[in-house]
Amino acid sequence: MDWKQLITNKRLGQENRHADRYDDRSEFKRDYDRLIFSAPFRRLQNKTQVFPLPGSVFVHNRLTHSLEVASVGMSLGNDVASRLCEIHPELRSSLFEEIGTIVSAACLAHDLGNPPFGHSGEKAIQTYFTEGEGIALKGLMSEELWSDMTRFDGNANAFRLLTHRFKGRREGGFVMTYSMLASIVKYPFASVVASSKNKFGFFKSERNVYLRIVEELGIPKISSPDGKERWARFPLVYLVEAADDICYEVMDIEDAHKLKILSFEETRDLLLGFFNEKGKERILQRIEEENITDNNEKIVYMRSRVIGMLERECVETFVKHEKEILEGTFEGSLIGNISELPCEAYKYCTKLSRSRIYNSKPVLDVELSGYKIMETLMQVMVNAALHPERYYSQQLIGRVSSQYDIQSDDFETRLMAVIDYITGMTDVYALDVYQKINGISLPII
Repeated sequence: MDWKQLITNKRLGQENRHADRYDDRSEFKRDYDRLIFSAPFRRLQNKTQVFPLPGSVFVHNRLTHSLEVASVGMSLGNDVASRLCEIHPELRSSLFEEIGTIVSAACLAHDLGNPPFGHSGEKAIQTYFTEGEGIALKGLMSEELWSDMTRFDGNANAFRLLTHRFKGRREGGFVMTYSMLASIVKYPFASVVASSKNKFGFFKSERNVYLRIVEELGIPKISSPDGKERWARFPLVYLVEAADDICYEVMDIEDAHKLKILSFEETRDLLLGFFNEKGKERILQRIEEENITDNNEKIVYMRSRVIGMLERECVETFVKHEKEILEGTFEGSLIGNISELPCEAYKYCTKLSRSRIYNSKPVLDVELSGYKIMETLMQVMVNAALHPERYYSQQLIGRVSSQYDIQSDDFETRLMAVIDYITGMTDVYALDVYQKINGISLPII
């Protein structure tokens, strides 16, 4: 792959038009701004990250997480651009110098496709088709769509949200630049190629859009023993992934401390574990010099030092492995290839998070409730799409936004409209619809 072909400001849906510019923003900054001001991005404020949405203690939701990931992504992109321009002077004064903005915009978008209640919501959609009433629909769906639904993934849904032409909307969806769109495709293959982890990059309905992008950017296919279609990862995906990896792991640790799932001593030791003895001494000395006595503030400072160190490590790893990344032969993630001490500390944090945080009672309670809500919404709304002529189905269909083509004559189109509608809900809105269709709550008359 060639950097000069990979970084383009050509826009999906406006390939043959030159945008009329009214200010000095770059096309990639337009991507960023368009996302910030979009309704799907705003809705992230009411979607669960890991812990239940804020009560008396404010923890992260999908919106705050995405903003933090975008901040780290900007640093990663800018630092990589600076380093690689020293190695490749011919990249100076080109679009390549703007990769920080591209990565940051992609970071804003990386969670847009997540359904209400996060991974629990994903699982509810999958199991509706593999274990629930949806099993009976297999004969009505193509093999590809069946695979998409039984392996439903928020990553592919984000790509659809950004690129699909919904009813009444313009060609190209959000009309984003090709380079930004390629940066969110973490798994560059269809669901039929996905492993047991159910991770893939695009639905059947968006396959042709992805093909246009890889052709334009010169992203090569990867030969595989099974002969199935896989492409090399777009290089900037590694930076988006690294920003996400850094933020969710480190910030979940901080949130667990705020919620008293982890003690101060446990949290301190986890964060200091990323540094050698000299590094630990410097951090503790700085805390003492600054006269920081509040334990929460101590954790905030140590967390910031960890994020800074991991960002530098990932930049170093990307630059070191640039050749393999461009050849499509680099294996694993950037965070998995950093130097030994921080890598082992990160793995330990991940292991502890699974045992102490992700399996804590507050998290499991949300997952249980969220699963039941999503399961019910899938049952009721898919049944309405299957039998649109029924009175109750028409009542339900009347709730669906006009941008979703739930009135189509084609069942697959109606099914995708249901998926678009449900996955676009916030946690609170999903709960509200669930209560209304179950007669648990009535609107005030």
